[in-house]
Amino acid sequence: MAKALLGYVGGPDPRMLFEMRRLQQRVQELESELLRMQAENDALTAVADEHSLLNSIDLDQREPALT
Repeated sequence: MAKALLGYVGGPDPRMLFEMRRLQQRVQELESELLRMQAENDALTAVADEHSLLNSIDLDQREPALT
């Protein structure tokens, strides 16, 4: 009985440790992917804003030059 209790209380389960490490690695992968996607989204938003700003200028409605 003492061996059974020591085995039960004796320390962390190696399978549990392996699963915890695997999940921590997955969380790190997802966090880095999130940062990459946020940077890509920011770049695309900047390009879209620049593009819409250039399109808002109507070249046919130019004002006459002052003389």
